[in-house]
Amino acid sequence: MERSESAPRRGRLIAAGVAATALVAAGVVVYTMRGTSADQDAGEPQVQTVAVTKMDLSDNRTLGGELGFGTPVTVKGSGDGLVTKLPAVGDKAVRGKPLYWVNDQPVPVLFGDTPLYRPLNTTGLHGSDVKVLLDNLKALGYPTGVQPAPSARNGAPPAATLTWSLLVALKKWQKDVGLAVTGTLEPGQVAVLPGPGRVGTLTAHPGDAAAGDLLTVTASTKVITVAVGATEVGAIAVGAKVKVTLPTAAEIPATVTAVSHVVVDSANSGGNSAPKVDVTVTPDKVADVAALDAASVQVAFTTTTHAGVLAVPVGALLALREGGYAVQRSDGALIAVETGMFAKGMVEVSGNGLAEGLEVVTTS
Repeated sequence: MERSESAPRRGRLIAAGVAATALVAAGVVVYTMRGTSADQDAGEPQVQTVAVTKMDLSDNRTLGGELGFGTPVTVKGSGDGLVTKLPAVGDKAVRGKPLYWVNDQPVPVLFGDTPLYRPLNTTGLHGSDVKVLLDNLKALGYPTGVQPAPSARNGAPPAATLTWSLLVALKKWQKDVGLAVTGTLEPGQVAVLPGPGRVGTLTAHPGDAAAGDLLTVTASTKVITVAVGATEVGAIAVGAKVKVTLPTAAEIPATVTAVSHVVVDSANSGGNSAPKVDVTVTPDKVADVAALDAASVQVAFTTTTHAGVLAVPVGALLALREGGYAVQRSDGALIAVETGMFAKGMVEVSGNGLAEGLEVVTTS
């Protein structure tokens, strides 16, 4: 007798990945025992066959993120004097160029991690603030001479020594940028920033005292900030590729460029959610987000990938009454399988008799 393409006449339970409800939700049809041939032929769901596929399965997690220019850095002024000129929002913060003016004197930008905390004017001064000056004058093309051999100090931050050659370079730079040529660099005469950026907001006005918050600087390129649960962030690595869905529904490629080491416990600030860690994602192509300055987006992270595995649609997976799972060949025979990852309607399967291209019965 020729085999029908209707569902096989045997008891089938609800199939499940790790719980029965998971596969019911995924679309696995429930089959129960039928009593008679007439009962079995009436109303049985029609099925079709599908080939076992060899593919890469990935476990993705989609989280909400915010597109913008990243976390702002507050620029604080110091010393006496009044603010006489401020930049415009969106202006670039460039090494060696003025960021704002105090008493009509420019306050140029230097890049580094240590703000100036003392006057730099005496040969022999040693410290990380001197290294900021040294590194920036070198980057701007000024000859700075040879540094003394460093002394071994375990755990000390990178430092440099203020030499006569470095003071000469400082005077040349002061002349070039329009500062008084004194050979002394005072705190407040420069703005030390972590790197290039753009002016995000202005918090001061011309005529305000220079000592205090003046403005904020953000990254010069747009990034996406995603708050990830502290217990889940370990699966996300710098350099990982992600997909970002924009408000226009367009999907663009992006890359994880930073994972914060700071855990924010929202419960301590009145929130109810679990502790979070900020993950920074940068679009691969600037043009993809050129029309957006700020937006809420969705970011799909690939947390786990199983490469080159055999997979079938979830609808092809059967749960056996005696336990375990199987798929049914087109000739009606069952093949016992072990299940692995579930992703996008597919399930990873393995077992004796399975091979790429094998036709198995599926309900959809």
